[in-house]
Amino acid sequence: MRAGITKDRLARAGAELADEVGFDQVTLTEVARRFGVKVASLYSHVAGSEDLRRRIALLALEELADRGDAALAGRSGRDALAALGDVYRDYAREHPGRYAAAQLPLDTETARASAGPRHAAMARAVLRGYDLAEPDATHAVRLLGSVFRGFVDQELAGAFSHSEPDSATSWQRVLDALDALLRSWPTTTERS
Repeated sequence: MRAGITKDRLARAGAELADEVGFDQVTLTEVARRFGVKVASLYSHVAGSEDLRRRIALLALEELADRGDAALAGRSGRDALAALGDVYRDYAREHPGRYAAAQLPLDTETARASAGPRHAAMARAVLRGYDLAEPDATHAVRLLGSVFRGFVDQELAGAFSHSEPDSATSWQRVLDALDALLRSWPTTTERS
């Protein structure tokens, strides 16, 4: 076993590889090559490819949550909404492989222990500026996640690169529309 190899360093090397070649292309063989060791040497640190992929996902969730926490500090309303959305959009453009890793389904126990709950807490922090009560707040958290992820996934795939206006302009209009929707959210009792 080569000195200096740790679970954290393997996850970081895997994350860098994911950003270069895509999360689906990360292999223990390529990570071992980066460390100049045989694949068998990695098994004292990770249980296999799925364990490595899970560790990359956990790293990405943590990085995103750290960025989100910093971006939301002192913000509310549309400012907070834009800050959180921009965190996801910017992270995805800077780290496309890690962003893809952050979407990896985790088992319940791992998900609860991960930074995943911090993501929901960040969305709820944004929503405090809109005064939504349950169950509407949960519906709105899901809406934010769906819109942010959907836009980012489409943008990363190049879906918006073939026509005007540019995606940055569309992104601002999406944020404006979300802000307007959240300000006028129909409550559950209004629909009864």
